[in-house]
Amino acid sequence: MSSQKQIKYESGFNGGAELTVMKKQPLMDSGRGNMHAVDVREDIRNGREPFSKIMSAVAALPADGQLLLIAPFEPAPLFGVLAKQGFKHESRQLESGDWEVLFTRQPAALPTETAPTSASHDFGHRTAVGQPNVTEVDARGLEPPQPMVKILEALASLPPGAMLQARTDRRPMHLYARLEERGFTGESQEQSDGSFLTHIHQR
Repeated sequence: MSSQKQIKYESGFNGGAELTVMKKQPLMDSGRGNMHAVDVREDIRNGREPFSKIMSAVAALPADGQLLLIAPFEPAPLFGVLAKQGFKHESRQLESGDWEVLFTRQPAALPTETAPTSASHDFGHRTAVGQPNVTEVDARGLEPPQPMVKILEALASLPPGAMLQARTDRRPMHLYARLEERGFTGESQEQSDGSFLTHIHQR
């Protein structure tokens, strides 16, 4: 029988709880003790945007710290955000279908400045042709709250003074308040195919 290992993790707003993870190829066995785990599954299932919670945990990590993220899907757009802050990642899917991702700060790594076109490639968005200060994000075909998560993660790497255009299947009603919290404003226009194009810029 496989042995098991327990670690402490944040569980939404209910404080600490125990997480049991099978020791088979465990991401947490990396030889470091300064690891902080954040479980965002309940946040996402309840429609809460987890990006701020994750980035707050990242900001609180010590220089040699690691972040273990547990999510209901692989948070691929987050990889680019944290890579620019000097983190590498390892991910694996659990038997339940959820994902574990271990972010490790690389030794002597410093956040790098990345041109908008390179960053947009990492996030699955791009700089609009002929509009160097406009970044496009296509969040169509995603189930809520993934479109909002993808848009907010793209905003985290948006250069000062730039604008973001986000395409979604629905009018992003829950996005506007999140934009206001971050100092942005957004205006949405329905397109001929029934999708919505939201123009986002700093206030």
